Amino acid sequence: MEHGAREVVAIVTHGILSGNALEALNGSRLSRVVVTNTVPHEEKKAECAKLETIDVSATLAEACRRTHNGESVSFLFNHAVG
Repeated sequence: MEHGAREVVAIVTHGILSGNALEALNGSRLSRVVVTNTVPHEEKKAECAKLETIDVSATLAEACRRTHNGESVSFLFNHAVG
């Protein structure tokens, strides 16, 4: 923000959000904190309006399927799933 950013968004995988994390996020200059749904955090969303969720279940399921069938998992890096 001191260098011209209009907003700062944090993208978080496996957001544990323990201790004083919500207090720190609420007091931060982050406009949004986007977390994957790999850890339950619905109750924490009530305490922090900045939290948003991305559902990664389809991507994880496809990675498991590809592993099971001996297919490339790295394919998923460049091809979005469902």
